[in-house]
Amino acid sequence: MELDYQFLLEALEEAKKAFKYGEVPIGAVVVKDGKIVSRAFNRKEFLQDPTAHAEILAIREASRKLNSWRLNGCTLYSTVEPCIMCCGAIIQSRIDRIVYSIPDQKFGGVESLYKILEDKRVNHRPEVNKIYVKEAEELLKKFFKLLRERCRSLA
Repeated sequence: MELDYQFLLEALEEAKKAFKYGEVPIGAVVVKDGKIVSRAFNRKEFLQDPTAHAEILAIREASRKLNSWRLNGCTLYSTVEPCIMCCGAIIQSRIDRIVYSIPDQKFGGVESLYKILEDKRVNHRPEVNKIYVKEAEELLKKFFKLLRERCRSLA
């Protein structure tokens, strides 16, 4: 559990980068054998790519570095509950474990809207753990507060 928390803090560092660049502050890291294989943060705005979620980018990079689309033995750490699309990528990549911090009431595919990773109809069901990291939630709230303020000032 302590190691999981430490890796979530690494994902939080990625989320802070996203915040700095005006992206929704979500970060992710993929870990294998106790070592970080890849790290990423949301880059939808910069790349103008709706699939450029932190989890997807981290999975892509881990697959490249490990030279395999099968990420058996890996754990994905994300500051926010993965969405439906990211859950699909998690299933496809055969990641063993998911650890995330904050539920996502609007897009969550793990527990909030759907329970895709528990669905017995899919061929791979990773272990899921949730560890609350207050700073991850505060960063998201700050981001959306600033976004609302910017929108009001433009109106």
